Amino acid sequence: MTTGSIIRQRWFAGHGPIVHHEETVARVDALVAGLIADGRVADEATAYTFLAAADRLGCVAMNVVAHMTYAKRIDLSGALLAEEDFKLTPEGHTGGSLNMVQAFVGYLLANALTGSTRGWIMGQGHCVAAIEAVNALTGDISPAQRGRYDRSEEGLSRLCADFYSYAINAQGLPAVPLGSHAGPNTAGAVSEGGYLGFAELQYIHMPLPGESLVAFLSDGAFEEQRGPDWAPRWWRAQDSGFAVPVMILNGRRIEQRTQIMQEGGAQWLAEDVRHNGFDPVIVDGRDPSAIAWAIIKAEDTLHAFAADPDRRYPAPLPYVIAETEKGFGFPGAGSNAAHNLPLSGNPHTDAAMRGLFNESAAALFVPPVELNAALDAFACHAAQQRPLESANPMAHRHPAAPKLPEPCWETPGSEGSAMTALDQWFVEFAKANPDMRMRIGNPDELASNKMGGTLALLKHRVNEPEAGVPEDLHGAIITALNEEAVAAAALGNKGGLNLVVSYEAFAVKMLGLIRQEIIFARHQRQAGRPADWLSVPLIVTSHTWENAKNEQSHQDPTIGEALLGEMSDTSRVLFPVDGNTAVAALRDVYAGHGQLACLIVSKRDVENRFDAESAQRLISDGAAHLIGNPANAEVQLIALGAYQLDEAIKAQQHLAELGKCACVTVVLEPGRLRIPRDAIEAEFVDDDVTVSTLFPSGLPRVIVTHTRPEPMLGILRRIDSGPAKTRALGYISRGGTFDVPGMLFANRCTWAHVVDAAATVAAWSREVLLDRAQRAAVDGTGDPNDLLSP
Repeated sequence: MTTGSIIRQRWFAGHGPIVHHEETVARVDALVAGLIADGRVADEATAYTFLAAADRLGCVAMNVVAHMTYAKRIDLSGALLAEEDFKLTPEGHTGGSLNMVQAFVGYLLANALTGSTRGWIMGQGHCVAAIEAVNALTGDISPAQRGRYDRSEEGLSRLCADFYSYAINAQGLPAVPLGSHAGPNTAGAVSEGGYLGFAELQYIHMPLPGESLVAFLSDGAFEEQRGPDWAPRWWRAQDSGFAVPVMILNGRRIEQRTQIMQEGGAQWLAEDVRHNGFDPVIVDGRDPSAIAWAIIKAEDTLHAFAADPDRRYPAPLPYVIAETEKGFGFPGAGSNAAHNLPLSGNPHTDAAMRGLFNESAAALFVPPVELNAALDAFACHAAQQRPLESANPMAHRHPAAPKLPEPCWETPGSEGSAMTALDQWFVEFAKANPDMRMRIGNPDELASNKMGGTLALLKHRVNEPEAGVPEDLHGAIITALNEEAVAAAALGNKGGLNLVVSYEAFAVKMLGLIRQEIIFARHQRQAGRPADWLSVPLIVTSHTWENAKNEQSHQDPTIGEALLGEMSDTSRVLFPVDGNTAVAALRDVYAGHGQLACLIVSKRDVENRFDAESAQRLISDGAAHLIGNPANAEVQLIALGAYQLDEAIKAQQHLAELGKCACVTVVLEPGRLRIPRDAIEAEFVDDDVTVSTLFPSGLPRVIVTHTRPEPMLGILRRIDSGPAKTRALGYISRGGTFDVPGMLFANRCTWAHVVDAAATVAAWSREVLLDRAQRAAVDGTGDPNDLLSP
């Protein structure tokens, strides 16, 4: 018997609960023969050494996961744990993590067998224990974990003790480099995976040509989010790398079976995804060898499709269904309890549960000599001249700085749409950066939102273009009536240039996805390894004030308010007031890295009030004076938004005619004026000198804002002199089928309301400033038409 045959027999025998079924054995044997014939693997001995090592790594990693939930330490000799070795309060998403061990080890095995490092993303971020356990065993850990977690008994015990330790430091930050979900300290992670369904939307847009990605998907998330089934609409061999989805089909959510299982299980799912253009294959999700086989075969299929000169789209994209039971390899598998704590009691206090835990750990035991041999086999990166899995390109995006063409600045005093100005600049921007892959997330209204030039240049991506319509097989515009799906196209494309355009009210549907990206990027900053992908702008238009013709469902400033709640160094919110400030803002966003920026832009024609120099100054400080100077003003009118600026200017002119001196200040980026909440944000916000120069202490102020007034007052607390000296006007959740003046009146934001507020804070007589009809209109007892002109 040859050495290869002996090692094959060792693999064939499996280990612990890992058993290789007949179909898997046949598939793997054929795969090994093919890899040898192709020169990708030297010989049988090498291939089956990897395969046998995967069984042992999988068993030990499952054992570590179970210990991370229940125990404070692990004994690699296999000795029984005693009462004091268990946690007082166990915690962990144990069942899904046990399933993820087999999937992640299968991914490592595919990499080792082919000598290539693929990227990975995990939609079920709560299964992070699987990744951390495998990484600690293989030594592929993050800088923050180095020296703390490793394959030693001490290092693995520290991993177990840290998991759900709730440790916190003096600054209120986690005191251990380990969390309940994937994070920047999870080596190779690109997403928290805290919001189920978003990895499913992003993965197809992630790999650039020449790259490969494995996406671990959740059968629970299959019910959560529409859009993953559209991947065959978007994938093109010409501009995309290979992406292989691996659905972990364990059949259970938290409290019951998944809908897939209720409908018919793996066969039902295979038929469903086949109907949507995928080419599914069902494998044994309990066996890392089966998963590795599926990944390699799927990628080979994509290679063959890409090499076919007669290929036609949509491509039959691979879809791996890894059928398993939740919590495989540990008591409670296949039950609802497996989701979190599969044992029916706590081993710390329950002797029977302690015995059951020790029994299951013994079934997963691998002798130290065998474990070391398995880990040594997987330490093949140098020999194969490939990076560690944590160094895969999708986890370390460093795109070249884009060319930022000089705008064709609008002439102050002219009128035009800020969206049209953005469109004109973006077309030149796209032409200046032809080598950077672009993704435009569009929920169907790009032309209506006055970005017709962008649409004509970049076109909707479709499989069968319609004549006379701006569609193309290789279009860069991802269009679907699903805000999350199209935003995910941009956020997944971190190796390229991106833009998302939406109605303001409907952008709220993107909030969970955007917030997940902001949080992950912010945590990367905190870890000292800031993300280097090019910042992604979200332009929201057809907004609250100009969507007056529609009902109140279309009148919602929530997206900007919510994003202002995040850390402003990573989550930027900008309120351009004309074409020049809009272009200057967008240009500034693309000069940044690792940020999400929401630009709230009007699309109707407004007067261009800022020239090139003043627009860029407005960008640098986040605020600037447009009319007058606060040094000699009696009241300061502060505007956030184009329509708000119009009303502030009308109010200033009205006051000036009555001998009152008001200045008008525009706030473009309120996050620069906030009280910083930590040292990172403090580096982003304006210093005290800048703020006090722009907003002198004690000066009466009226703030008129695009948003609801209360949250904006909180953001602008540094310039709030208290209720006697500062008033804020804004959206007060009133709307309907109005015109723009009607919306302003309904929300008490007209020029007259600004004048009335100014009278209050400056202690002026409102009877002097407003006539009887105007006062009646402001008080809600007169005719709104009396306020149509100051």
